[in-house]
Amino acid sequence: MGVSFLSTLPSLLPLAHDSPPTTTTTTIRHHPRLVTICGYNKIKASYHVIDEGHFSLKRRDILKSLGMTIGLELIGSSGSLVGTANAADLIQRRQRSEFQSKIKGTLFTAIKGNPDLVPSLLTLALNDAVTYDKATKSGGPNGSIRFSSEISRPENRRLSGALSLIEEAKKEIDSYSKAGPISYADLIHYAAQSAVKSTFIAAAIRKCGGNEEKGNLLYTAYGSNGQWGLFDKQFGREDAQEPDPEGRVPLWEKASVQEMKDKFSAVGLGPRQLAVLSAFLGPDQAATEAKLASDKDVAPWVDKYQRSRETVSQTDYEVDLITTFTKLSTLGQQINYEAYTYAPPKIDITKLKL
Repeated sequence: MGVSFLSTLPSLLPLAHDSPPTTTTTTIRHHPRLVTICGYNKIKASYHVIDEGHFSLKRRDILKSLGMTIGLELIGSSGSLVGTANAADLIQRRQRSEFQSKIKGTLFTAIKGNPDLVPSLLTLALNDAVTYDKATKSGGPNGSIRFSSEISRPENRRLSGALSLIEEAKKEIDSYSKAGPISYADLIHYAAQSAVKSTFIAAAIRKCGGNEEKGNLLYTAYGSNGQWGLFDKQFGREDAQEPDPEGRVPLWEKASVQEMKDKFSAVGLGPRQLAVLSAFLGPDQAATEAKLASDKDVAPWVDKYQRSRETVSQTDYEVDLITTFTKLSTLGQQINYEAYTYAPPKIDITKLKL
């Protein structure tokens, strides 16, 4: 028989304080708090549970009780955890998640020490991806840009510094990987993700007058960090074994807006996506956007994202950029969702001390 939330919650609430229940009547009160960060107001919810026995619980206590209830519900309804989730799958997800966290830490440190490479890291990911050809199902974000014959092409001539950062980061990441080396394809696009995040945080710091601590708090309160879930799932790109064909990537600085639109259209993106990826098209985003604004199809989107970047949250700009970059980073790729997983060490239960 299943366990219902309503039937379980009253009995679980007292467990948070290890005290016996003193009443059957429970009241939840909401107390909003106004938090100010760099002149911007953020309403933060605070909840207390009060009963006739005069004890109170914080919101996290309620969430803990809810988690316990959900767990009981699953057990009661399925009779076995196997019916809800495969244990091996859960282990693999945890392995991939832990590896991703370490990768992001390595990249964050590398980029923080080389902030001047942020524009190049973005263009490196873009140029690696837009070699995709729908007709032949070839190219795309496959790490082929690492080959000397491809990185030396005119459209990539300013990107060697970014590739060097990737190669140094790869050495460190491979040294602690438990499941073999990370692919260049994954690493190039995770580096671009870290670079994108660094621009979001930098904008928040500027809004706080250059105060790094307050800027990070502002981004935590208003930023779009929670929007990266789908991107993080696309982890397991396979490296190409040879350079992609020449002539598929424009020289962005010299290309006309129409040529840019045509290239984006060829890979399934439009004027909106071209505008939101303006930071990927060259080292000077303002100059790129001035150029894009000369086109009637792109101009409204340029204006929209410029206005969005002036707001505290930058919501429209950040969410659309994350969505577009996620699509760009998977063009034509078959993701191996078991990549970077490994068999956990075996435990000899006969040697365990009870």
